[in-house]
Amino acid sequence: MPDRYGRIFLVSHMRAFTTLAGHVLGSHPEINGYYEMHLRYEDAASLDRQRECFCRHHTLKAGSRYLFDKILHDDYPLEPARLGPVELKLLLSLRPPAPTLASIVQLFAAKSGEHPYAEPAGAAAYYRARLATLARFAERFPGRYVYFDAELWQRAPETLLAWLGGLLGLATPLSSEYQLFPLTGKPGAGDSSARISSGRIERTARRIPEGLLPADLLAEAEETYASCRARLIRRAARVCLAD
Repeated sequence: MPDRYGRIFLVSHMRAFTTLAGHVLGSHPEINGYYEMHLRYEDAASLDRQRECFCRHHTLKAGSRYLFDKILHDDYPLEPARLGPVELKLLLSLRPPAPTLASIVQLFAAKSGEHPYAEPAGAAAYYRARLATLARFAERFPGRYVYFDAELWQRAPETLLAWLGGLLGLATPLSSEYQLFPLTGKPGAGDSSARISSGRIERTARRIPEGLLPADLLAEAEETYASCRARLIRRAARVCLAD
């Protein structure tokens, strides 16, 4: 059977409200998918694999139009030009380094065993490398994607939801309340913290513990973020900004 579904890809980095984004989008009747599928999208056959993977555990919604996935790691490339004649919605998003790095460190420090992301240096290395990849993606595909600031999920969710709904051409608005799914909160599928299980957008920002992030490391990450954000905005088809 021909695959009639368009694809929504959220291309970002860890701890940028991407699990929240997936749940909000995936709760809409026109969109299937809400979690990180850990797939490589390098040819048209990869879209068949995505659909097959999703359908092993979920049922496609009657009358739905899209399949969603998010891509947060360099291990999972995305090649839009090689995916064939499919409707693509490419969403690129960044979150500033201070809350992002703090969240990465706290998340991995709570896991069992040692992990490089549990230390500020390891988290910052991932963040800076990932932003460099996103900047290269923007240069390769100018005008093929839209960009939004991730902090809009907390600072102005109404504005962001209306913007995304219009961009995707949805018949009904996106809601700040969302469904809980079988993989909600499960390790490996996105945010495993208790906060995602609230079923609604939480607007209260978490406090960053004093002294958690070394000043020199944070300054380097801030420089990378500012440069990458400017490049993504400059080459985007449309933008939704927090400032």
